[in-house]
Amino acid sequence: MLISGASAQTIDRRAAIAACNASEFASVLHPAPVKYEASAYWLSQQFVKWPGASKVGRFSLYYSALGQIQAVVGAKLSGADGVVSLAVSDKILPVALTNRFKFVENGLLLRLADADLARMPNLHKQQIFLVQEDPNGVVLKSASLQIPGALDDLYSSAKEIRDLGVHVTARQTSFKLWAPTAQVVGLCLYDQANSRANTFEPMQWNANSGIWSLQKGISLKGKYYQYLLDVYVPGVGVVRNRVTDPYSISLSGDSKRSYIAQLDSPALQPKGWGATSSPRKDLAQTDMAVYELHVRDFSINDATVGLAHRGKYLAFTEPASRGMRHLQALAQAGITDVHLLPVFDFASVPEKGCVSPLIQGGADSETQQASSSVAAGQDCYNWGYDPFHYNAPEGSYSTNADDGAKRIFEFRQMVQALHKAGLRVGMDVVYNHTDAVGQKATSVLDRIVPGYYHRLDALGQVEQSTCTPCGNTATENMMMGKLMIDSVLQWATQYKIDSFRFDLMAHQPRAVMEELQAKLRAQTGREIQLLGEGWNFGEVANGARFVQASQLSLNGTGIATFSDRGRDAVRGGGAGDTGADLMRHKGYINGLADQGAAASDLAKTADMVRVGLTGSLRDFSMTSYDGSIKNLEQIDYAGQPAAYVSEPAEVVNYVENHDNQTLFDINVYKLPQDTSRIDRVRVQMLGVAITAFSQGIAYFHAGVDILRSKSMDRNSYNSGDWFNRLDWSYQDNYFATGLPPKADNADAYPMIAPLLANSLIKPGSPEIALARDMFRDLLKIRSSSSLFRLRSAADVRQRLHFDNLGVGQNAAVIVGHLDGAGYSGANFKSLRYFINVATNSQQIQIPDALGIDYVLHPVHTDVNAADKRIAAMANFNTASGSFSVPARSAVVFVQK
Repeated sequence: MLISGASAQTIDRRAAIAACNASEFASVLHPAPVKYEASAYWLSQQFVKWPGASKVGRFSLYYSALGQIQAVVGAKLSGADGVVSLAVSDKILPVALTNRFKFVENGLLLRLADADLARMPNLHKQQIFLVQEDPNGVVLKSASLQIPGALDDLYSSAKEIRDLGVHVTARQTSFKLWAPTAQVVGLCLYDQANSRANTFEPMQWNANSGIWSLQKGISLKGKYYQYLLDVYVPGVGVVRNRVTDPYSISLSGDSKRSYIAQLDSPALQPKGWGATSSPRKDLAQTDMAVYELHVRDFSINDATVGLAHRGKYLAFTEPASRGMRHLQALAQAGITDVHLLPVFDFASVPEKGCVSPLIQGGADSETQQASSSVAAGQDCYNWGYDPFHYNAPEGSYSTNADDGAKRIFEFRQMVQALHKAGLRVGMDVVYNHTDAVGQKATSVLDRIVPGYYHRLDALGQVEQSTCTPCGNTATENMMMGKLMIDSVLQWATQYKIDSFRFDLMAHQPRAVMEELQAKLRAQTGREIQLLGEGWNFGEVANGARFVQASQLSLNGTGIATFSDRGRDAVRGGGAGDTGADLMRHKGYINGLADQGAAASDLAKTADMVRVGLTGSLRDFSMTSYDGSIKNLEQIDYAGQPAAYVSEPAEVVNYVENHDNQTLFDINVYKLPQDTSRIDRVRVQMLGVAITAFSQGIAYFHAGVDILRSKSMDRNSYNSGDWFNRLDWSYQDNYFATGLPPKADNADAYPMIAPLLANSLIKPGSPEIALARDMFRDLLKIRSSSSLFRLRSAADVRQRLHFDNLGVGQNAAVIVGHLDGAGYSGANFKSLRYFINVATNSQQIQIPDALGIDYVLHPVHTDVNAADKRIAAMANFNTASGSFSVPARSAVVFVQK
């Protein structure tokens, strides 16, 4: 079944139809006798690097169509169909090639003869094995080879192909699949989502691109398909795999079959879709105020949503529901974007027949988590960070997962409804790993081109630093990078997505992210904001393989990263804290201040909060707590610069998102247990205020405004609806609804249980409503003036400065001054904000304010202002330059 030239021996039709309908998704045609480590690297189609090899003996590439090679040191190799010689080379490689493979350990460079190059496309469809032999053919050393370098070189033209996947017109349907190592490929065609195949079509291979294609002179829209391919899988043998299309635009239930459709078909567009446009097209990146939301969390607990729509895309199309009224109010107050946790097709939720367990129990009971944990895997809940198909909407959020058209249509209805509500729509995307690798049911890419799409270690094992037991993808490889770019472009152009949040973005090369950014601008004609997690860890850390899209490497790109600096300073401790550290490590808002004393720890932390308030600008100069004048990049954060961006648009400020404990829950650990319920509200809103007043992008987790609790769960990704609920009736924040799941929280049970049992901690509806309204007031203040959303680093350096700095400061109060003279949208000559984290009122004298007519911001003095203390107690004495602010308050004074 080997290719010769551009044609292939096809699979017997009867056998193919049987495989199309088999219960198993794969069958091993020729088992491999041994699995070998892939410790050598193809650098290009001609050059191989072999770490640790000496120059002794001769070097050969053996090949076997059926994968039957066996090599034992000290004996002659067996099972090969043929051999190709390699020569030791001292050639100086191109800089680009050297840089790409800089992580490979020192070793021999081997070269394939020019005359053998034409044979390689065929040989890459077989088992290829590298051997070092003595003159008599006795094996001295052997290895399998990692293939991406060869495939990227051989099939470089594939990057420019724009119609991978399925494309339909009124008279034609075409299919294209990049599978250069497959020996034969065909198409299984199904009339319906669950019907048997009665058609199998062989596909043709293009030797220049490595793409298999099929064209039918008929529209097949509404039908379903899978690919059937024979491919050599290292360590397994020649396998017949039945697999969905990695470019699937939709699927049947549980992602079993790919759906045939054309996304621009009117039948897949809700009424008015063509005229639907994003609100705020002129939005600058620093204007963004994001509300991060999970589709199921949004409505599963909302009785005002129709039962059939709860937990679904269509819940967003019910404008009179409590949840949509909440979002509408946030849009009016100043939220610009809703960012949806994964809505691409993911593997962890059954799309058909998922269960919703009955859960009940006491405040500190283990019963709830036990019921939830037993159902995990079969229930309807997961965050969705386990990609199955990057280009298709998730089916569990559709009203009929088995109808491939529904999820497309309903996803668009959701986007349309949010746009109508005045909210832009962002997607959380996860291109850093796939749900599975190897010969597993939810492995797509690795069953089509084994060993190509994922990042491998020095022995050829898939790296798993971003997810276990998932597999890290390798977007530095041409076709994985292309898949990511093509996918994002499709979401932006076909679904009108306005921005993207990249999970673990630092595992992508900066160059690929910049290529994506440029193509988005070219194809959409508008700015599509890109932001992501720039955490520096794993096999790519510190630029080990490429220049990363990480916090310290994205300066000047306009791509934003989340800042952990301000987050940790506000919350206390770090995301990885466990045990007693959860209580001991206080944050700026929840314990360090005590009575406002200027302790050194408090003053250091205040400086870190100020770093965030500047937008984390590297070259912003400020007097630090010890009296020295520093650029903020000179302030230390765990061995890294505290400030790390060139422009305010390159930072995302936040104190809570879906990861880790909610802000309410982390404050439960850190605040004294006798803290009043209303003071817990004020502490929560101090964290929100710091985010709202910080230059850059403001990012808020859904429910932070209503004191959201996950009953102390530190990682609720698979904790079910019970621990992830939202209550848009504002009656319950779901604190003290049982001990959180043991898997991630058992070590903290001795601390958590008494906290959950303390009835004084749980807020009532008055406190929840107060938090809701205080949050909206803060949004109104942020949106009232462009001074909170300065466009450039130059603007920030010119217009923002801090008072109450250095030695002798009152470190419990941060004072920022923003100069609005001549600045578009400032609306005030200047303003001063005060963040008082002390448990009592504070008075700050500012000589520069003498004689200036400062008054409270109009939001504070409005009759509907939430925190009545500010209008009653906050004041400014123009004669002395003295400002007074209430305990635990965020106050803004303006000069009109």
